[in-house]
Amino acid sequence: MRNFNKNALNGKRAIITGGGGLLGPHHAIALVEAGASVTLVDINEKGLKRAKTKILKVNDSAKIATQILDITNLNAVEKFEALQTKHDTNFDILINNAAVNPKMSEIGGQNSGRIEDYNLNQWNNEINVGLTGAFICSRVFGSRMAEKNKGVIINISSDLAVRAPDQRVYSPSESFDDIKSYKPLGYSVVKTALIGMTRYLAEYWGHKNVRVNALLPGGVFNKQPEELVRNVSKRTLLGRWANLNEYEDAIVFLASDSSAYMTGQSLIMDGGRSVV
Repeated sequence: MRNFNKNALNGKRAIITGGGGLLGPHHAIALVEAGASVTLVDINEKGLKRAKTKILKVNDSAKIATQILDITNLNAVEKFEALQTKHDTNFDILINNAAVNPKMSEIGGQNSGRIEDYNLNQWNNEINVGLTGAFICSRVFGSRMAEKNKGVIINISSDLAVRAPDQRVYSPSESFDDIKSYKPLGYSVVKTALIGMTRYLAEYWGHKNVRVNALLPGGVFNKQPEELVRNVSKRTLLGRWANLNEYEDAIVFLASDSSAYMTGQSLIMDGGRSVV
């Protein structure tokens, strides 16, 4: 059930990076339900097609566009933005959602994520997509918002920005002794840095009426291994993972005038896991 005003974003245009991923389509579903038109960008063409199909299945009148775009390429992002300006279709809302989130698909599976042998290419890719990509998009689209004296940027961070991952959830015995797969350091670093970027940009563009906030989701259930689901659930105050649609109201709140006096802040929605 969606509790937001269905006209809260009438006439607004939004762009969502990582639009072909897990949460991107749900951010879009919420925004179009509130009256916005949405452009999903991603480097994954198949993911974009799946996302668009999913959104239209929920709302067959949704105004959805897709664009293959490498957000780590400043020149490519600038060219795409220039095309929007040429057609007077600039964006009012930017959701920096793209990230590299390695799947912890098996407890006790192949050794991964250890500090001692953390692959530097993996590290660089996580930083490049999750942090540099967010900076590039904020710079390009945020600058245009500032010129127009209005706009909203939402950075999708994580509860792992305010707490360290409990690696024991990946252990069959919930012990450090038999962990084979670790949540990699890069994810926590990126998500923590996004909070710093949120505060910086909020101060930088506040006088231009560009609001910048961060949403910090907790774990989202997506058919993870039973053991992992159980281990995380028992460490969460509400005793469960989030459902895929449980961040939709928060996205509309942050994107709309419902949060008109809020900027530079972090909205934590993790079922209480970060306070345990």
